[in-house]
Amino acid sequence: MPRRAPFDLWNRESPRGLKLYVQRVFIMDEAEQFLPLYLRFVRGIVDSNDLPLNVSREILQEDASVRTIRSALSKRVLDMLSKLEGDDYATFWDEFGQVLKEGVAEDFTNREAVMKLLRFTTTADEESAQRVSLEDYVGRMRDDQKSIYYLVADSLPAARQSPHLEVFRQRNIEVLLLSDRIDEWFMSFVQEFDGKPLADVSRGDLDLPGGVPEDEEGADDALCKRIAEVLEGRVESVRRSVRLTDSPACLVLGEGDVGAQMRRIMEATGQALPESKPHFEINPGHPLVEKLDGESDGDRFADLVKVLFDQASLAEGQALNDPGDYVRRVNRLLLELAGT
Repeated sequence: MPRRAPFDLWNRESPRGLKLYVQRVFIMDEAEQFLPLYLRFVRGIVDSNDLPLNVSREILQEDASVRTIRSALSKRVLDMLSKLEGDDYATFWDEFGQVLKEGVAEDFTNREAVMKLLRFTTTADEESAQRVSLEDYVGRMRDDQKSIYYLVADSLPAARQSPHLEVFRQRNIEVLLLSDRIDEWFMSFVQEFDGKPLADVSRGDLDLPGGVPEDEEGADDALCKRIAEVLEGRVESVRRSVRLTDSPACLVLGEGDVGAQMRRIMEATGQALPESKPHFEINPGHPLVEKLDGESDGDRFADLVKVLFDQASLAEGQALNDPGDYVRRVNRLLLELAGT
């Protein structure tokens, strides 16, 4: 197991694999058939008595003995990793953790073993290092907590400042913070761990431990309808939030929507983006929303709504469609505030 990642670790097409010997006779370098792609950083030698001396790469792809060896070696490598402790595993994870995450999607047989090896940063620790396992998280869950909560963001600072975490801080519920470029992709293959479903705190309706007080339930009201008229075509719905305690508003993805991280990856590769609109949630107890509710001037109301929407977009790490329009709108409101 190398101590440092090679420069071409993220090039999935680069030569890789183990040295192959048959009956102690060297056959080839970089026989990639003996380990799955997510374990491409492993170095070693395979010496088999079950393969012919004239074996070729084409034969390796079809030979049943190779599949048996591959399965055994995969389990052995994962078992070896599970026995690493303390600084040794931390060093390994910092170098190869992101590649190991590929195994959740690519190795169904060993998915549970791979998931036990994953490490995360969480809201329970201010450290940036990823050191918390899913087993650690489950062991600290509240008695009335059903789900493992997580949040995907472009960076760890952005994740820690996300408005989606406000109600979880208030209720002292731990949330996994994911900010690696592979995270949204690999989490789409994870449904549960140890019988506990994983829930993205930025999506859909929250099922919070302790339930939601009746006066906080997100029913439609007159203010939501006024805001929806201003944002028509830009949002799926406007509703009162159970997520927010300090921020005035936030954007919430639908359960099947593509997140910001995946949208950027798809844009960079030239893929067509599926059309989707976020839900716009407001915090009725926030002073800005209270002022918005009492605003009778239609133009000023629209400016305030659009500013709140753009600020919620920025909090999600999204680029504004028209930054200049946002700046002009904010400046206009500031001038009115200053009485100019």
